[in-house]
Amino acid sequence: MKKIIVLLFICLFCSFCPLVSADDFDVAAKNAIAFDLNTGKILYEKEATSPVPIGSLTKLLSAYLVYDAIKAEKITMDSQVEISEYALKLTTNYDISNLPLDKGSYSVEELLEASLIANANSATIALAEKISGSEKKFVDLMKAKLKEWGISDAKIVNSTGLNNSHLGDNIYPNSKKDEENQLSAYDMALISYHLIKDYPQVLNITEKTSFNFDGLEVNSSNYMLKDMPSYRKGVDGLKIGISDQGGLSFIASANERDMRLITVVLNVENAEEDIKALFLATASVMDYIANNFVVTTLAEKGTPYEDSHISIINGNEDQIKAIASNNLNIIQRIGSDLEPKVTFKKNKQEFKAPLAAHTPIGTLSYKDTDLIGKGYLKEQPSITMETEKEVAQGFFLKVWWNNFVEYVNKKL
Repeated sequence: MKKIIVLLFICLFCSFCPLVSADDFDVAAKNAIAFDLNTGKILYEKEATSPVPIGSLTKLLSAYLVYDAIKAEKITMDSQVEISEYALKLTTNYDISNLPLDKGSYSVEELLEASLIANANSATIALAEKISGSEKKFVDLMKAKLKEWGISDAKIVNSTGLNNSHLGDNIYPNSKKDEENQLSAYDMALISYHLIKDYPQVLNITEKTSFNFDGLEVNSSNYMLKDMPSYRKGVDGLKIGISDQGGLSFIASANERDMRLITVVLNVENAEEDIKALFLATASVMDYIANNFVVTTLAEKGTPYEDSHISIINGNEDQIKAIASNNLNIIQRIGSDLEPKVTFKKNKQEFKAPLAAHTPIGTLSYKDTDLIGKGYLKEQPSITMETEKEVAQGFFLKVWWNNFVEYVNKKL
Protein backbone atom coordinates (compact mmCIF):
# COMPACT_ATOMS: atom_id res chain seq x y z
CA MET A 1 0.00 0.00 0.00
CA LYS A 2 2.85 2.38 0.89
CA LYS A 3 4.47 1.70 -2.51
CA ILE A 4 1.22 2.57 -4.30
CA ILE A 5 0.90 5.82 -2.33
CA VAL A 6 4.51 6.75 -3.12
CA LEU A 7 3.99 6.03 -6.84
CA LEU A 8 0.79 8.10 -6.88
CA PHE A 9 2.64 10.96 -5.18
CA ILE A 10 5.45 10.82 -7.75
CA CYS A 11 2.97 10.82 -10.65
CA LEU A 12 1.05 13.72 -9.10
CA PHE A 13 4.26 15.67 -8.48
CA CYS A 14 5.56 15.10 -12.01
CA SER A 15 2.29 16.25 -13.52
CA PHE A 16 2.90 19.68 -11.99
CA CYS A 17 6.58 19.86 -13.08
CA PRO A 18 6.97 21.93 -16.25
CA LEU A 19 8.91 20.28 -19.04
CA VAL A 20 12.12 22.01 -20.06
CA SER A 21 11.41 23.46 -23.49
CA ALA A 22 13.96 24.05 -26.22
CA ASP A 23 13.65 27.78 -25.59
CA ASP A 24 15.07 27.31 -22.08
CA PHE A 25 18.50 26.35 -23.44
CA ASP A 26 21.20 28.80 -22.36
CA VAL A 27 24.78 28.35 -23.53
CA ALA A 28 27.59 29.14 -21.08
CA ALA A 29 28.79 32.18 -23.03
CA LYS A 30 27.98 35.88 -22.95
CA ASN A 31 27.17 36.06 -26.65
CA ALA A 32 26.34 33.34 -29.14
CA ILE A 33 24.73 32.49 -32.44
CA ALA A 34 24.38 29.35 -34.56
CA PHE A 35 23.16 28.91 -38.11
CA ASP A 36 22.98 26.49 -40.99
CA LEU A 37 25.33 27.48 -43.81
CA ASN A 38 23.23 25.86 -46.55
CA THR A 39 19.99 27.71 -45.82
CA GLY A 40 21.35 30.64 -43.82
CA LYS A 41 18.74 29.97 -41.12
CA ILE A 42 19.62 31.13 -37.61
CA LEU A 43 19.00 28.28 -35.17
CA TYR A 44 20.08 29.84 -31.88
CA GLU A 45 21.20 33.19 -30.58
CA LYS A 46 22.04 34.91 -27.31
CA GLU A 47 22.82 38.64 -27.12
CA ALA A 48 24.00 38.24 -30.70
CA THR A 49 23.79 41.82 -31.95
CA SER A 50 25.92 43.64 -29.36
CA PRO A 51 29.47 44.50 -30.53
CA VAL A 52 32.05 43.00 -28.16
CA PRO A 53 35.83 42.43 -28.24
CA ILE A 54 36.42 39.44 -30.53
CA GLY A 55 40.22 39.23 -30.38
CA SER A 56 41.90 36.81 -32.76
CA LEU A 57 38.63 35.76 -34.42
CA THR A 58 39.53 38.84 -36.48
CA LYS A 59 41.90 36.60 -38.44
CA LEU A 60 38.94 35.01 -40.23
CA LEU A 61 38.24 38.34 -41.91
CA SER A 62 41.93 38.76 -42.69
CA ALA A 63 41.96 35.27 -44.21
CA TYR A 64 38.99 36.18 -46.40
CA LEU A 65 40.95 39.10 -47.82
CA VAL A 66 43.93 36.83 -48.48
CA TYR A 67 41.69 34.57 -50.56
CA ASP A 68 40.23 37.65 -52.25
CA ALA A 69 43.75 38.70 -53.28
CA ILE A 70 44.44 35.20 -54.62
CA LYS A 71 41.19 35.27 -56.61
CA ALA A 72 42.16 38.66 -58.05
CA GLU A 73 45.54 37.13 -59.04
CA LYS A 74 47.47 39.66 -56.96
CA ILE A 75 49.19 36.81 -55.13
CA THR A 76 49.26 33.01 -55.10
CA MET A 77 49.63 30.52 -52.29
CA ASP A 78 53.26 30.15 -53.36
CA SER A 79 54.01 33.88 -53.38
CA GLN A 80 56.89 34.79 -51.08
CA VAL A 81 56.29 37.27 -48.27
CA GLU A 82 59.09 39.31 -46.73
CA ILE A 83 58.92 39.78 -42.96
CA SER A 84 59.05 43.45 -41.92
CA GLU A 85 60.81 44.81 -38.84
CA TYR A 86 57.40 45.45 -37.28
CA ALA A 87 56.22 41.85 -37.73
CA LEU A 88 59.61 40.48 -36.69
CA LYS A 89 59.76 42.53 -33.50
CA LEU A 90 56.36 41.25 -32.39
CA THR A 91 57.70 37.68 -32.33
CA THR A 92 59.79 38.68 -29.30
CA ASN A 93 56.65 39.67 -27.35
CA TYR A 94 55.95 36.48 -25.44
CA ASP A 95 52.62 37.77 -24.11
CA ILE A 96 50.97 37.19 -27.48
CA SER A 97 50.51 34.19 -29.77
CA ASN A 98 53.20 33.74 -32.39
CA LEU A 99 55.53 31.42 -34.22
CA PRO A 100 59.25 32.11 -34.59
CA LEU A 101 60.07 34.04 -37.76
CA ASP A 102 63.34 35.25 -39.21
CA LYS A 103 64.23 38.06 -41.60
CA GLY A 104 63.77 35.80 -44.61
CA SER A 105 60.61 35.11 -46.57
CA TYR A 106 57.73 32.66 -46.26
CA SER A 107 55.01 31.53 -48.63
CA VAL A 108 51.47 32.86 -48.38
CA GLU A 109 50.30 29.32 -47.63
CA GLU A 110 52.75 28.93 -44.73
CA LEU A 111 51.71 32.23 -43.18
CA LEU A 112 47.99 31.57 -43.68
CA GLU A 113 48.30 28.22 -41.91
CA ALA A 114 50.26 29.90 -39.12
CA SER A 115 47.57 32.55 -38.77
CA LEU A 116 44.54 30.24 -38.75
CA ILE A 117 45.90 27.18 -36.94
CA ALA A 118 48.54 28.64 -34.61
CA ASN A 119 46.97 32.09 -34.22
CA ALA A 120 50.30 33.64 -35.23
CA ASN A 121 49.98 37.42 -35.13
CA SER A 122 53.17 38.31 -36.98
CA ALA A 123 52.21 35.95 -39.81
CA THR A 124 48.88 37.79 -40.13
CA ILE A 125 50.57 41.19 -40.19
CA ALA A 126 53.03 39.99 -42.84
CA LEU A 127 50.11 38.89 -45.04
CA ALA A 128 48.36 42.23 -44.50
CA GLU A 129 51.49 44.12 -45.53
CA LYS A 130 51.97 41.88 -48.58
CA ILE A 131 48.43 42.53 -49.83
CA SER A 132 48.00 46.22 -49.01
CA GLY A 133 51.50 47.59 -48.47
CA SER A 134 50.82 48.39 -44.82
CA GLU A 135 48.60 47.14 -42.03
CA LYS A 136 46.83 50.50 -41.96
CA LYS A 137 45.75 50.15 -45.61
CA PHE A 138 44.75 46.53 -44.94
CA VAL A 139 42.52 47.67 -42.07
CA ASP A 140 40.86 50.09 -44.49
CA LEU A 141 40.28 47.11 -46.78
CA MET A 142 38.77 45.16 -43.88
CA LYS A 143 36.39 48.01 -43.11
CA ALA A 144 35.34 48.27 -46.75
CA LYS A 145 34.58 44.56 -46.91
CA LEU A 146 32.45 44.71 -43.76
CA LYS A 147 30.55 47.67 -45.20
CA GLU A 148 29.97 45.67 -48.39
CA TRP A 149 28.38 42.92 -46.27
CA GLY A 150 26.14 45.40 -44.47
CA ILE A 151 28.09 45.38 -41.19
CA SER A 152 28.02 48.93 -39.85
CA ASP A 153 28.59 48.49 -36.10
CA ALA A 154 32.15 47.14 -36.27
CA LYS A 155 35.26 48.66 -34.74
CA ILE A 156 38.40 47.50 -36.54
CA VAL A 157 41.83 48.83 -35.54
CA ASN A 158 44.21 46.08 -36.69
CA SER A 159 44.46 42.87 -38.75
CA THR A 160 45.08 40.49 -35.85
CA GLY A 161 42.62 41.24 -33.06
CA LEU A 162 45.40 42.14 -30.63
CA ASN A 163 44.89 44.86 -28.07
CA ASN A 164 46.59 48.01 -29.39
CA SER A 165 48.77 48.06 -26.26
CA HIS A 166 50.88 45.29 -27.82
CA LEU A 167 51.55 47.21 -31.04
CA GLY A 168 53.56 50.20 -29.82
CA ASP A 169 53.72 52.97 -32.40
CA ASN A 170 52.16 50.80 -35.12
CA ILE A 171 48.53 51.35 -34.13
CA TYR A 172 45.88 52.51 -36.59
CA PRO A 173 45.73 56.33 -36.91
CA ASN A 174 43.52 58.02 -34.30
CA SER A 175 42.81 54.76 -32.47
CA LYS A 176 43.37 54.48 -28.72
CA LYS A 177 46.35 52.68 -27.23
CA ASP A 178 44.16 50.11 -25.48
CA GLU A 179 41.52 49.59 -28.21
CA GLU A 180 40.51 46.20 -29.59
CA ASN A 181 38.48 45.09 -32.55
CA GLN A 182 34.78 44.80 -31.74
CA LEU A 183 32.11 42.90 -33.64
CA SER A 184 28.89 41.18 -32.64
CA ALA A 185 28.28 37.44 -32.70
CA TYR A 186 25.96 38.10 -35.64
CA ASP A 187 28.76 39.95 -37.46
CA MET A 188 31.12 37.03 -36.88
CA ALA A 189 28.46 34.67 -38.21
CA LEU A 190 28.27 36.74 -41.41
CA ILE A 191 32.05 36.73 -41.79
CA SER A 192 32.16 32.95 -41.31
CA TYR A 193 29.28 32.52 -43.75
CA HIS A 194 31.06 34.46 -46.49
CA LEU A 195 34.43 32.84 -45.80
CA ILE A 196 33.18 29.25 -46.13
CA LYS A 197 30.65 29.98 -48.90
CA ASP A 198 33.10 31.90 -51.07
CA TYR A 199 36.30 30.06 -50.16
CA PRO A 200 35.46 26.56 -48.87
CA GLN A 201 39.11 25.59 -49.35
CA VAL A 202 39.80 27.34 -46.04
CA LEU A 203 38.50 24.17 -44.38
CA ASN A 204 41.46 22.27 -45.83
CA ILE A 205 43.54 24.36 -43.43
CA THR A 206 41.26 24.55 -40.39
CA GLU A 207 40.60 20.79 -40.34
CA LYS A 208 44.31 20.08 -39.77
CA THR A 209 45.24 18.89 -36.30
CA SER A 210 48.86 19.88 -36.90
CA PHE A 211 51.15 21.35 -39.53
CA ASN A 212 54.84 21.82 -40.14
CA PHE A 213 56.15 25.37 -40.00
CA ASP A 214 59.77 25.85 -40.98
CA GLY A 215 60.67 22.46 -39.49
CA LEU A 216 58.56 22.96 -36.35
CA GLU A 217 55.57 20.66 -35.78
CA VAL A 218 52.69 22.83 -34.57
CA ASN A 219 49.47 21.41 -33.08
CA SER A 220 46.02 22.92 -33.48
CA SER A 221 44.26 24.21 -30.37
CA ASN A 222 40.88 23.14 -31.78
CA TYR A 223 40.29 20.10 -29.58
CA MET A 224 37.08 19.17 -31.40
CA LEU A 225 38.98 17.91 -34.44
CA LYS A 226 39.55 14.21 -35.06
CA ASP A 227 41.92 12.48 -32.61
CA MET A 228 41.85 15.50 -30.30
CA PRO A 229 40.70 15.51 -26.62
CA SER A 230 37.20 16.95 -27.27
CA TYR A 231 36.67 15.28 -30.66
CA ARG A 232 33.21 15.55 -32.19
CA LYS A 233 32.43 13.83 -35.45
CA GLY A 234 31.94 16.23 -38.35
CA VAL A 235 33.87 19.20 -36.95
CA ASP A 236 36.36 20.69 -39.44
CA GLY A 237 37.06 24.19 -38.14
CA LEU A 238 37.13 27.01 -37.56
CA LYS A 239 38.99 29.34 -35.14
CA ILE A 240 39.64 30.01 -31.45
CA GLY A 241 39.57 33.63 -30.36
CA ILE A 242 41.69 35.17 -27.60
CA SER A 243 41.00 38.71 -26.37
CA ASP A 244 42.49 40.75 -23.52
CA GLN A 245 39.09 42.36 -22.95
CA GLY A 246 36.70 39.67 -24.22
CA GLY A 247 38.06 36.40 -22.88
CA LEU A 248 38.13 33.21 -24.96
CA SER A 249 35.79 32.49 -27.85
CA PHE A 250 35.32 29.83 -30.51
CA ILE A 251 33.73 29.54 -33.93
CA ALA A 252 33.15 25.96 -35.03
CA SER A 253 32.05 24.46 -38.32
CA ALA A 254 30.59 20.97 -38.53
CA ASN A 255 28.44 18.62 -40.54
CA GLU A 256 25.60 17.64 -38.20
CA ARG A 257 22.44 15.74 -39.21
CA ASP A 258 22.48 16.96 -42.83
CA MET A 259 23.11 20.52 -41.64
CA ARG A 260 26.26 22.56 -42.20
CA LEU A 261 26.43 24.11 -38.75
CA ILE A 262 28.40 27.19 -37.80
CA THR A 263 28.41 28.00 -34.09
CA VAL A 264 29.77 31.17 -32.52
CA VAL A 265 30.34 31.36 -28.75
CA LEU A 266 31.96 34.52 -27.39
CA ASN A 267 33.48 35.08 -23.95
CA VAL A 268 32.81 31.55 -22.74
CA GLU A 269 32.44 31.01 -19.00
CA ASN A 270 35.50 29.50 -17.24
CA ALA A 271 37.40 29.09 -20.53
CA GLU A 272 40.42 31.02 -19.25
CA GLU A 273 40.73 28.48 -16.43
CA ASP A 274 40.04 25.45 -18.65
CA ILE A 275 40.13 25.72 -22.44
CA LYS A 276 37.87 22.68 -22.72
CA ALA A 277 35.02 24.95 -21.61
CA LEU A 278 35.09 26.35 -25.16
CA PHE A 279 34.37 22.96 -26.63
CA LEU A 280 31.80 21.98 -24.00
CA ALA A 281 29.87 25.18 -24.73
CA THR A 282 30.09 24.57 -28.47
CA ALA A 283 29.02 20.93 -28.11
CA SER A 284 26.03 22.01 -26.03
CA VAL A 285 24.85 24.30 -28.85
CA MET A 286 25.33 21.54 -31.41
CA ASP A 287 23.43 19.07 -29.22
CA TYR A 288 20.60 21.55 -28.76
CA ILE A 289 20.27 22.02 -32.52
CA ALA A 290 20.57 18.32 -33.32
CA ASN A 291 17.81 17.54 -30.81
CA ASN A 292 15.44 20.31 -31.87
CA PHE A 293 15.79 20.87 -35.62
CA VAL A 294 15.54 18.74 -38.73
CA VAL A 295 16.20 19.24 -42.45
CA THR A 296 13.14 18.76 -44.66
CA THR A 297 13.17 18.54 -48.46
CA LEU A 298 10.16 20.34 -49.94
CA ALA A 299 11.08 19.72 -53.58
CA GLU A 300 13.59 17.27 -54.99
CA LYS A 301 15.81 18.08 -57.93
CA GLY A 302 14.20 17.03 -61.19
CA THR A 303 10.66 16.79 -59.79
CA PRO A 304 7.69 19.19 -59.93
CA TYR A 305 6.29 20.83 -56.81
CA GLU A 306 2.59 20.01 -56.59
CA ASP A 307 0.91 21.48 -59.71
CA SER A 308 3.66 23.88 -60.76
CA HIS A 309 3.49 24.32 -64.53
CA ILE A 310 3.49 26.93 -67.31
CA SER A 311 1.31 27.48 -70.36
CA ILE A 312 3.04 27.58 -73.74
CA ILE A 313 2.10 29.46 -76.90
CA ASN A 314 2.94 28.04 -80.33
CA GLY A 315 4.14 24.76 -78.87
CA ASN A 316 3.40 21.16 -79.72
CA GLU A 317 2.19 21.08 -76.11
CA ASP A 318 -0.05 23.64 -74.42
CA GLN A 319 1.55 23.34 -71.00
CA ILE A 320 4.55 21.73 -69.35
CA LYS A 321 5.56 20.91 -65.79
CA ALA A 322 8.06 23.07 -63.95
CA ILE A 323 10.69 20.96 -62.20
CA ALA A 324 13.18 21.82 -59.47
CA SER A 325 16.71 22.66 -60.61
CA ASN A 326 17.98 21.69 -57.14
CA ASN A 327 16.60 20.39 -53.87
CA LEU A 328 14.62 22.94 -51.90
CA ASN A 329 15.70 22.15 -48.35
CA ILE A 330 14.41 23.90 -45.26
CA ILE A 331 15.00 23.52 -41.53
CA GLN A 332 12.10 23.11 -39.13
CA ARG A 333 11.71 22.44 -35.44
CA ILE A 334 11.23 18.76 -34.71
CA GLY A 335 7.54 18.15 -34.10
CA SER A 336 6.47 21.48 -35.59
CA ASP A 337 2.88 21.59 -36.84
CA LEU A 338 3.52 24.68 -38.98
CA GLU A 339 2.59 24.02 -42.59
CA PRO A 340 5.39 25.14 -44.95
CA LYS A 341 4.40 28.18 -47.02
CA VAL A 342 5.68 27.67 -50.56
CA THR A 343 4.92 29.74 -53.65
CA PHE A 344 5.74 29.23 -57.32
CA LYS A 345 6.24 32.47 -59.28
CA LYS A 346 6.64 32.39 -63.04
CA ASN A 347 9.31 34.55 -64.67
CA LYS A 348 6.67 35.85 -67.06
CA GLN A 349 3.04 35.20 -67.88
CA GLU A 350 3.53 33.78 -71.38
CA PHE A 351 6.19 31.46 -72.77
CA LYS A 352 6.57 30.88 -76.50
CA ALA A 353 7.88 27.73 -78.12
CA PRO A 354 10.42 26.55 -78.88
CA LEU A 355 11.83 26.05 -75.38
CA ALA A 356 14.97 24.07 -74.59
CA ALA A 357 15.01 21.52 -71.81
CA HIS A 358 15.98 23.00 -68.42
CA THR A 359 15.04 26.55 -69.42
CA PRO A 360 14.56 28.66 -66.25
CA ILE A 361 10.87 29.55 -66.02
CA GLY A 362 10.23 30.56 -62.43
CA THR A 363 11.14 30.49 -58.75
CA LEU A 364 9.92 28.27 -55.94
CA SER A 365 10.18 30.17 -52.64
CA TYR A 366 9.73 29.19 -49.00
CA LYS A 367 8.32 31.67 -46.49
CA ASP A 368 9.53 30.85 -42.98
CA THR A 369 7.40 32.19 -40.13
CA ASP A 370 9.35 30.54 -37.30
CA LEU A 371 12.20 33.04 -37.07
CA ILE A 372 14.95 33.36 -34.46
CA GLY A 373 16.49 36.82 -34.19
CA LYS A 374 16.95 38.21 -37.70
CA GLY A 375 15.82 34.88 -39.09
CA TYR A 376 18.35 34.33 -41.85
CA LEU A 377 21.82 35.54 -42.79
CA LYS A 378 20.65 35.79 -46.40
CA GLU A 379 17.38 35.52 -48.33
CA GLN A 380 15.05 32.71 -47.30
CA PRO A 381 15.40 29.45 -49.28
CA SER A 382 14.33 29.45 -52.92
CA ILE A 383 15.26 27.55 -56.06
CA THR A 384 14.94 28.04 -59.80
CA MET A 385 12.24 26.01 -61.52
CA GLU A 386 12.88 24.91 -65.10
CA THR A 387 11.28 23.07 -68.01
CA GLU A 388 11.37 19.31 -67.60
CA LYS A 389 11.94 18.71 -71.32
CA GLU A 390 12.26 20.42 -74.68
CA VAL A 391 9.12 21.93 -76.19
CA ALA A 392 9.15 22.12 -79.98
CA GLN A 393 7.19 24.60 -82.05
CA GLY A 394 3.74 23.39 -83.08
CA PHE A 395 2.16 22.96 -86.54
CA PHE A 396 2.89 26.04 -88.68
CA LEU A 397 -0.78 26.89 -89.25
CA LYS A 398 -1.33 26.94 -85.49
CA VAL A 399 1.66 29.25 -85.06
CA TRP A 400 0.44 31.50 -87.90
CA TRP A 401 -3.03 31.72 -86.43
CA ASN A 402 -1.74 32.52 -82.91
CA ASN A 403 0.51 35.26 -84.29
CA PHE A 404 -2.37 36.68 -86.35
CA VAL A 405 -4.67 36.78 -83.32
CA GLU A 406 -1.95 38.43 -81.25
CA TYR A 407 -1.39 41.05 -83.94
CA VAL A 408 -5.10 41.82 -84.20
CA ASN A 409 -5.47 42.16 -80.44
CA LYS A 410 -2.54 44.55 -80.21
CA LYS A 411 -3.06 46.66 -83.32
CA LEU A 412 -6.82 46.80 -83.81
